[in-house]
Amino acid sequence: MMFKSIKIIGCFIASLVLSSSISFAQEIDENGYNYNSLRPIRNADKMFMRTVWWRLDLREKQNEGYYASGSEITKLVIDAVKAGVLRPFKNDSLTTRMSLQEFLDNLKMPGADEGMEEDIFGGDDAWGGGDAWGGGGDNWGGGGEEEVVDAGPNEFFPKQIYYLELKEDLIFDKKRSRMYHDIQSIKLIIPGDLYPTGIDKELATFSYKELVENLFVDNPQAVWYNTQNIAENKNFAEAFELRQFTGRIIKYSNPKGNYIEDIYSGNLKLGLAKSQEYRHKLVEYEAVLWSY
Repeated sequence: MMFKSIKIIGCFIASLVLSSSISFAQEIDENGYNYNSLRPIRNADKMFMRTVWWRLDLREKQNEGYYASGSEITKLVIDAVKAGVLRPFKNDSLTTRMSLQEFLDNLKMPGADEGMEEDIFGGDDAWGGGDAWGGGGDNWGGGGEEEVVDAGPNEFFPKQIYYLELKEDLIFDKKRSRMYHDIQSIKLIIPGDLYPTGIDKELATFSYKELVENLFVDNPQAVWYNTQNIAENKNFAEAFELRQFTGRIIKYSNPKGNYIEDIYSGNLKLGLAKSQEYRHKLVEYEAVLWSY
């Protein structure tokens, strides 16, 4: 039995090790920690790591807690960006910030008047300042009072944005002998049904660490709605920590950076089956680690 377990571990690691180490380098500080992690694990203590991307549909029953009317997580995030509480990124590498103007442009409905922002705000950017975040040229609009940008008449409503893409590192900490789900980022995606092309559009990506620390914690509006018992409503941060969501794996770290459906030549049915298969393999691998 022991030999069988070792063999399973060896085969699985062999299939993963190349893609786990090639192109998805983390931002590691001088002490060996990933500073994009909410609860970082020392790099030397990682026995196994795999990056996985999940696609969440907030309309699904298990995800309804993040999609309660008037308290949608998408509404909370969009309002926070407009208020200057959050600063989005261009992609999930979390290296390049997105300007407020670009964020507002992405939020506009197809065919909206592109000159509307200038007419409304009367400045060089949506904050009326000299840079994309307003104020005296710094990133946070320093020197002035906080302003809130209201939703324009040609913007998508938060309720229309029901796709999230969650990126996380699956890490086995050899020091504590357990597997951790280390969420790195959350991306808001506008459904393709709202565009003539039928292609989904990425609105913006957010650091999960920044979401928790700057928006979710101690925020009475960041409420995950418990559909079975409202006495057990939770903060969004706690709900994510407890894995109170469902989704499908759309990508895992690989040398070419391909999505699962790309690997299988756009065959959606086969891609879905392989996504489920990979999910089961990860669960099996964790169980084998415990027996080992």
